[in-house]
Amino acid sequence: MKSAPFTYHRPSSVEQALEILASVAEDGGRILAGGQSLVPMMALRVAYPPHLVDINEIAELDRAQVEGGQFVIGALARHARFHECIASGPLGRLMTAVAQHIAHYPIRQRGTFCGSIAHADPSSEWCLVTATLNGSVILRNRAGSREVQAREYFQGVMATEMAADEMVFEVRLPLLGEDERFGFVEFNRRAGDFALGMSLVTFRLRDGLMVDVRVGVGGAETHPRRIEQAEAALSGKAPGEAVFRAAANAAADALTPLEDEQTDAVYRRDLVRVVVRRALEQAWSGQTGTGTN
Repeated sequence: MKSAPFTYHRPSSVEQALEILASVAEDGGRILAGGQSLVPMMALRVAYPPHLVDINEIAELDRAQVEGGQFVIGALARHARFHECIASGPLGRLMTAVAQHIAHYPIRQRGTFCGSIAHADPSSEWCLVTATLNGSVILRNRAGSREVQAREYFQGVMATEMAADEMVFEVRLPLLGEDERFGFVEFNRRAGDFALGMSLVTFRLRDGLMVDVRVGVGGAETHPRRIEQAEAALSGKAPGEAVFRAAANAAADALTPLEDEQTDAVYRRDLVRVVVRRALEQAWSGQTGTGTN
């Protein structure tokens, strides 16, 4: 199929892009960055924006670097940029480990980190990273910018706090300490398919006990989030199989699972038990970056 007719805009500056977006937002105009989600939806007539504002000529948006003690990812940073470790310490290794699970290589060459955040698919790996690490999203329109915490930004399946005349200007992630461990596991039926469930965990060890614990789950609910019940089951405990299983069970019990014809609530709860436990085992063993399909 072909997309519905639309008007194409190619601004050369952020200010020009935001002016155009402000003029077309009420009609359903959209920002175009990588286009790896939006364009296929347009071809299937699932989405039919009458205006596309292509920001690919705006060089200042193509950045991913440490600024002011945070890792800042601009609106044009492609997934493929994270094939190599470009952030210092564990965060850089985490980003590289996660990037290899995103769709397929050609898609990673065009798709963008911030595009994933704007699209807010429940199965997005970058959405899970942002939610688990308590990142923030910088939204900008012609009137100014505002910072929204991830826990407030993600509101449901492809539903966010972003207004129609705003764009995701950048995402800010906290740097991880040198002693922080992480594990990431996702499950999909075939390599490159959308994840049916995934988990990202981080923690530190202090006197042999887990502290500063984060347990994030994505793909299983309407949006990714940290699971406080699982974190409570781990905090102050020594790593080990029994405590990992207890945390995985707590995560599964806390879910409000997505359901469809092939994956019911029971299936997704069982799947979350597996990915959370394996992510914890990964973090404990130091063998990160694996997944299942």
